[in-house]
Amino acid sequence: MKHTFNIHENRFAECRHEIVGIVTEVGSKVEKFKVGDRVGVGCMVGACHSCDSCDNDLENYCPRMILTYGAPYHDGTNTYGGYSDVMVAEERYVVRIPDNLPLDAGAPLLCAGITVYSPLQHFGLTKPGMHVGVVGLGGLGHVAVKFAKGFGVKVTVISTSPSKKKEAIEHLGADYFLVSRDPDQMQAAMGTMDGIIDTVSAVHPLLPLIGLLKSQGKLVMVGAPNRPLELPVFPLLMGRKVVAGSCIGGMKETQEMIDFAGKHNITADVEVIPMDYVNTAMERLEKADVRYRFVIDIGNTLKSA
Repeated sequence: MKHTFNIHENRFAECRHEIVGIVTEVGSKVEKFKVGDRVGVGCMVGACHSCDSCDNDLENYCPRMILTYGAPYHDGTNTYGGYSDVMVAEERYVVRIPDNLPLDAGAPLLCAGITVYSPLQHFGLTKPGMHVGVVGLGGLGHVAVKFAKGFGVKVTVISTSPSKKKEAIEHLGADYFLVSRDPDQMQAAMGTMDGIIDTVSAVHPLLPLIGLLKSQGKLVMVGAPNRPLELPVFPLLMGRKVVAGSCIGGMKETQEMIDFAGKHNITADVEVIPMDYVNTAMERLEKADVRYRFVIDIGNTLKSA
């Protein structure tokens, strides 16, 4: 495949579909990259390239989008993500990593970063002085705070855990912290936010969050609860408010995101682990015992079969 190249020295992989490494070989028709470039591959490695979504640089919404892990590829084989020391990818689905971004802390941005960057941009929540809420302070939430602050907006972290206040404000730079289980705090903040990025994947009530929005405010869901949520319609009607969803971003926007991260020194907070620690890491994930992303050092720890 002459439009593809190899990423050897596949140094870091996060959650199997966020992979960064160094280019060591390119096909004869590759134009954007050369040997020695620092690159990454995110959540997808293919699409139809002929639908409206693909034509508008939204490959992530293509009905035939090919995931980087566990999906049938064009040739009928399955994709296996980043669990290897070599990866071959089509150049359209590869991004250039800025020189100042560390590969390990930059890898999660190819999923978590674009997942929060895209809705901030698309829904117009990037104007300095705006007030944006971030629900949940985990793998997505902590990156959402960093990107929102990079745009110059005021940020309130909304959490059920009062113990996270110090982390949110002193470490991540949030302006305010709101305990969602405290009715007095929630009442005081009603109608103050231009938008909210909801990163929570557990079932939770939406009505209190809708109440925090100004008229014409937007509540954007980027988490994926495993059961349907109850959506009250009347509060949406009375404020012309919007509840929407967003899933990663197209390749053009993903490159814009990683360039923005490089310009503003935005990285994920990570714990780098060896390959043989993966099972333990999965057990810790079940207990939410990570701050905030595990990254596997493939290049130095993957043993030959």
